[in-house]
Amino acid sequence: MKIFKFFLLFTIINFGALAIGSLLMNDGASSFWYKNLNRAFWEPPGWVFGFAWTIVMTCFSIYLAFLFNIKQKINIIFYKSDLVKIYIVHLILNISWNYLFFNKQMIEIALFDILLLSILMFYFLFKYFPFIKFKSALIIPYCMWLLIATSLNLYIVIYN
Repeated sequence: MKIFKFFLLFTIINFGALAIGSLLMNDGASSFWYKNLNRAFWEPPGWVFGFAWTIVMTCFSIYLAFLFNIKQKINIIFYKSDLVKIYIVHLILNISWNYLFFNKQMIEIALFDILLLSILMFYFLFKYFPFIKFKSALIIPYCMWLLIATSLNLYIVIYN
């Protein structure tokens, strides 16, 4: 039952962060500015982004529920406070990318943001693997999606 409560909490926070990010995008992908950029030929259709983020955040919420529910003999207070700090940084980076990229059109700074977010997610994967083992596979969709998103952002920086 405790895992379900964590899952519910992180689902609300994660999807809330996506909603905040969406609010900060202005017109986002439908804007004149974005439509007129040179974009990568491997950019998926628009509907894929919503579908992918739904899967990514659902898996990430499950991952976090397992991670916050561990009962191993470690210093839980330090472990959880460290984990909370890293998670908050993740939220800030995730939300701010939308603002930087779409709202402010600061594509180079947005690229730096998404690179940091990608590094942070791989950090999650490797740092906490010893605690939840193969349940860590739940974070892999997020890592893979960020690699795609980073490549799209990088292409825009190079060719615009």
